[in-house]
Amino acid sequence: MKVTKIDHLGIAVKSIEDGKEFWTDVLGLEFAGTETVEAQKVTTAFLPVGESEVELLESTAPDGPVAKYIEKKGEGVQHIAFRVENIEEALQELKDKGIRLIDETPRMGAGGAKIAFLHPKATAGVLVELCERD
Repeated sequence: MKVTKIDHLGIAVKSIEDGKEFWTDVLGLEFAGTETVEAQKVTTAFLPVGESEVELLESTAPDGPVAKYIEKKGEGVQHIAFRVENIEEALQELKDKGIRLIDETPRMGAGGAKIAFLHPKATAGVLVELCERD
């Protein structure tokens, strides 16, 4: 498996509109718009930072994973995403190493990326996302 960079940091927020103010007004990051991923019950907003991005995550449903995260832990860093060259190979390698996966096969995420999550119990409590983009 080849990890090429940190793709993005996922930040759970109750409201993208309210949450983006710090990132845009204080840090001066550019707001690149929103995208809703119905299958994941989330609206995302990306703010580019060099070769990586900050991703704000707002739940679209009370039973969505981001809403559940905020209910348990409050707003804040929800996951870290690493860019990989071949997500299918990366998942197989991790599976072969006995790493517990949330996603056995990739699914489509925001921006047309193929994504998959590793279980936090296998990563010292950190929700790790693998991401492959064309």
